[in-house]
Amino acid sequence: MNIDKQLRESLSKALNELYNISIEADNLVLQPTRKEFQGTHTYVTFSMAKQTRKNPQLIAEELGNYLVEKDAATASFQVVKGFLNITVHDQIWSNKLLTISNCEAWGQAPKGDHLAVIEIASPNTNKPLHLGHLRNICLGFSVSNILKKAGFQVRKVCIVNDRGIHICKSMIAYQLFGNEDTPDSIQMKGDHFVGKYYVKFNDVFKKEVEKLVASGISHKEASQNAPILKEAKKMLKNWEAHEPETIALWEKMNRWVYAGFSETYQIIGAEFDKTYYESETYLLGKDIVKEGLEKGVFYQKDDQSVWVDLTDQGLDEKLILRGDGTSVYMTQDLGTADLRYEDATFDRSIYVVGNEQDYHFDVLFKILKKLDRPYANGLYHLSYGMVDLPSGKMKSREGTVVDADQIMEDMIKTAEAHTKELGKIEGVDKQEASALYKTLGLGALKYFLIKVDPKKRMLFNPEESISFQGDTGPFVQYTHARISSILRKAQSTQVPLEFDPNDLTLCTSERALIYLIDEYPAKVQSAANGYAPSIIAQYIYELAKEYNRFYAEVSIFNESDSNNRQFRVVLSEQTAKIIKSGMELLGIEVPYRM
Repeated sequence: MNIDKQLRESLSKALNELYNISIEADNLVLQPTRKEFQGTHTYVTFSMAKQTRKNPQLIAEELGNYLVEKDAATASFQVVKGFLNITVHDQIWSNKLLTISNCEAWGQAPKGDHLAVIEIASPNTNKPLHLGHLRNICLGFSVSNILKKAGFQVRKVCIVNDRGIHICKSMIAYQLFGNEDTPDSIQMKGDHFVGKYYVKFNDVFKKEVEKLVASGISHKEASQNAPILKEAKKMLKNWEAHEPETIALWEKMNRWVYAGFSETYQIIGAEFDKTYYESETYLLGKDIVKEGLEKGVFYQKDDQSVWVDLTDQGLDEKLILRGDGTSVYMTQDLGTADLRYEDATFDRSIYVVGNEQDYHFDVLFKILKKLDRPYANGLYHLSYGMVDLPSGKMKSREGTVVDADQIMEDMIKTAEAHTKELGKIEGVDKQEASALYKTLGLGALKYFLIKVDPKKRMLFNPEESISFQGDTGPFVQYTHARISSILRKAQSTQVPLEFDPNDLTLCTSERALIYLIDEYPAKVQSAANGYAPSIIAQYIYELAKEYNRFYAEVSIFNESDSNNRQFRVVLSEQTAKIIKSGMELLGIEVPYRM
């Protein structure tokens, strides 16, 4: 039991015995005490005034006296108006650190049999991955790691959008302007190679539309009749008819893209347990349409199109199948949901998809509930906002997207420049320095993308993200390297990693560090419950910040008392372990030397 939970249980008993108020310990909220006051835990009593008909300050004093008398953890208390600030015995803190230091995997929940399936990335095969995909990947993989830490079995899946008119646009542009070039022949990464023809298509399309408009027809009509678009539509029909030449071109260009994706995934650290392809799933769902009609969940209009009415749930009517029998995205997503459940009987299925699809997933989940799918209550859309740059929004068709490869390369170069400027690689050989730049650059990128609440649209500033000061990945990484240096010195001077917990008087920063370390399992659980990696990022930042305060306030190796010295080395060691563990949950490596 952590100290926070112990105090909440004692407060629950106090409220019951003193005021006959029944509140479960799990429903009581303790806040960290503000640093200008004594104590580590604060309980706010203002809400109890009406029930007890007592002044909040008096309530706080009565609760404080109860805790000092009957709770073994409470040493003293301070009341500031209606705020009860609780001070815990130093021996409780030091014994807690001893317990944690003897636990091999602090924060790791026992492995259970609940399975979570997480959909990550969802790229299109007509262009390279971009900065938005990186946010998706960082969020998805960190949620996967957090759920594993919380005891879940996890299956990471990816659905590749490898068919449709947008894919044919790249294909027709290559057919018209490719001159039989290949990625190898012009030394270009495969996904970038294909992506440049998607941009080329749209350049030609715009010019053709402008020419048609100049001839006197409307912009709408011109957009529908541009010759290159007609060619792309014809190619899509050929693909659907499995015309051999079209299929051969499609397979060749997709191979180029997959080779490019693979390189990007390797750098960012993304691996999938299962990949689904839209070309194999787009016909799924038609049996579900038939089932829905039989159950009365769907209805058919005169033109034979199939719809669902969700007006009773605050939405509108939604097309499920066109009148000519062709699928829409909703049709195939219904089928894919069933397919995933057949592949792996999951308890939760989490879709990591941008917030422009909020409505789509709201409709999808409501339909699956109406269809009584056994997995429907376990579906969750991890919606996230788009990523902007200081230069503005990104646009794929105009070729102004910041692709993933470029931003990762730039971050590694920026990390190198900052590290050299600050002189943090003295005594580091060239190979180790190169690895360090990659660790810092990618760590800065991932941390910056993860630390913001997923639902918020965010502005990514590369220069700000790489700073060694403030709420950044490099600040946390540098703290870990600093502690690693301390631990190496402790080892070389043979400082034992043991201490007597009953012979210590702690300072404020030492209590604060143990308090934070003790909170790690609860933070992991909270992040798992809310699919919120930002909780871990903020927690690790606070831990690193508190360690730096501790480092500035107390001496370790110049401490004359050997027990204090050994305690501080163990405290440093446990802090480093939690920083490493927490950063691993975010998919970020930490350096041991800088």
